[in-house]
Amino acid sequence: MSLLESITGPRDLRALDDDQLEVLAAEIRDLLIRTVATNTGHLGPNLGVVELTLAIHRVFDSPLDRVVFDTGHQSYVHKLVTGRVATFGTLRREGGMSGYPSQAESPHDIVENSHASTALSYADGLAKAYRIRGEDRHTVAVIGDGALTGGMAWEALNNIAIAKDSRLVIVVNDNGRSYTPTIGGLATALTSLRTSPRYENVLDLVKRRLTAVPGVGPAAYDALHAMKKGLKDALAPQGLFEDLGLKYVGPVDGHDRAAMEQVLAQAKKFNGPVIVHAITRKGYGYDPAERHEADQFHAPGPFDVQTGAEKPKGRIWTDHFSDAIVEIGQRREDVVAITAAMTHPVGLDAFQRQFPERSFDVGIAEQHAATSAAGLALGGLHPVFAVYATFLNRAFDQVLMDVALHRLGVTFVLDRSGVTGDDGASHNGMWDMSILQVVPGLRLAAPRDVTRMRELLGEAVDVDDAPTVVRFPKGPPPADIEAVGRAGGADVLVRTGDQDVLVVAVGSMAEVAVDVADRLVAQGIGVTVVDPRWVKPVDPAVVELARDHRLVVSIEDNGEVGGCGAVLLQTLNAAGVHTPFRLHGIPQEFLDHAKRAAILERIGLTPQALALGIVEAMSALGDPAGGTGGIRPDVDADRTR
Repeated sequence: MSLLESITGPRDLRALDDDQLEVLAAEIRDLLIRTVATNTGHLGPNLGVVELTLAIHRVFDSPLDRVVFDTGHQSYVHKLVTGRVATFGTLRREGGMSGYPSQAESPHDIVENSHASTALSYADGLAKAYRIRGEDRHTVAVIGDGALTGGMAWEALNNIAIAKDSRLVIVVNDNGRSYTPTIGGLATALTSLRTSPRYENVLDLVKRRLTAVPGVGPAAYDALHAMKKGLKDALAPQGLFEDLGLKYVGPVDGHDRAAMEQVLAQAKKFNGPVIVHAITRKGYGYDPAERHEADQFHAPGPFDVQTGAEKPKGRIWTDHFSDAIVEIGQRREDVVAITAAMTHPVGLDAFQRQFPERSFDVGIAEQHAATSAAGLALGGLHPVFAVYATFLNRAFDQVLMDVALHRLGVTFVLDRSGVTGDDGASHNGMWDMSILQVVPGLRLAAPRDVTRMRELLGEAVDVDDAPTVVRFPKGPPPADIEAVGRAGGADVLVRTGDQDVLVVAVGSMAEVAVDVADRLVAQGIGVTVVDPRWVKPVDPAVVELARDHRLVVSIEDNGEVGGCGAVLLQTLNAAGVHTPFRLHGIPQEFLDHAKRAAILERIGLTPQALALGIVEAMSALGDPAGGTGGIRPDVDADRTR
């Protein structure tokens, strides 16, 4: 049995000596690398917090003391030392271990939301609750991977600073990066702290020298220590935190476990909020990760453990967007690009290389990004803010009040929309088309393939008097699906036989809808499949098509409540069109992690399940001529793919 396999909980760590802890750290890194190489996940952030996590769990008593991770993807080591070694091989697999903290997995996990910059607010509330309830417990917030660039974190610090009796320890895991190097004034301030560790070194030297002088030495040191604020200001610029009223300790080497334990033990004794500034390196201990310039193996695909070489993968939606936005930038000097600490993940790296003066990485600050985009638009430019669909949720007020209210031409590009799968509930982009429906004037496009994505992106940046949104899913795109006709601004993808069923296919569901049509035709049912292209506002031509069919079916990769189907149904009712309607989307629930295909099957968004339901609905309607089902023999199909 390995040493790691013998760890059943954090208390087992306290029985280990230094040599054993070194062995344990090596075993943890080895398991992290081997598991993520096949399962995928967040490798670089976890390699960087091995010693830091061991130190936290040796000093604090989890789960009595609560440990909250921000961001949650740096919690793999925490999982391993809290009794989950045996199941770690199931990481990110359906029915297996989550890639984020999970209350269902362990009492040591308390916060599941993996959106960044939230942990300090959770921790502030926890610490206050324990104080009010008179409970002898500490709260530890581990904030890193760029999360301190988020405005919500500073809102929390502003309040934590006045909670003088909160037993809260904030560990700043400062690796200088989110996905890529952290940017902005805060990054500069942290860099100053990171590269100026003179205070602790000088104070230690003075203490050793003075305490060695008989008689007067200890008294002289005490007097000097009483002047430590002035000495700190002279030797290291930590006024950033201490001027807020927060006790600051550091910087300390986050890979020196013994040093981390020492400062955490000091922080634990302080009866008030304390910041412990730990310096770590993303990807530490695995040479290919440390040398990986783009993101230190932040979240690599499958790779070879020995060489670190990622296994070949095809082009995904993001790659095609990257090409398209560069082409737009070449012909439109007014187009600028914004990212929230995700230049590479959202495909803006090529644009940034070619147009560095027109590219802005604002850090993990989606709210600021949206309103800054509004300012850019007011200044005569056309900003394109590329962001994961799930993260646009955080900036809804800014989209509504700062962009739409002022009728500004800002384009939001939503990557990873719909069901994303492995990252679980917090990362499925299943809310955007619902929340954006309520924004007056906003236009929303959902391309079905790469050609349509390029077309719609071009149309979106041509709109200067309203916000526009272009959304596309995760992974490789389908082959282009060509239209057989046009209805208003919508593409007709399939037109077969009688006008029995109208299928309104939104974005990535177009490929599914075409497959559904094949199955219905085989049952003798006439089908029209239409892709609206722009799903907001509803195209009047789609309303008229619905009037002429016997059944309308909407299919979307978005929540059912308030989504495209729901709005289409409302629009039909308002127009006096009462054609029977079937709405298909994502159930309004938090989805457990699994592969996208497995989730779509589970929620019934597969061609087989959809076709079966439509056939049953048609049978229930009966034949318009008085027959029993409206089911006819073979009907020729007019369709191209």
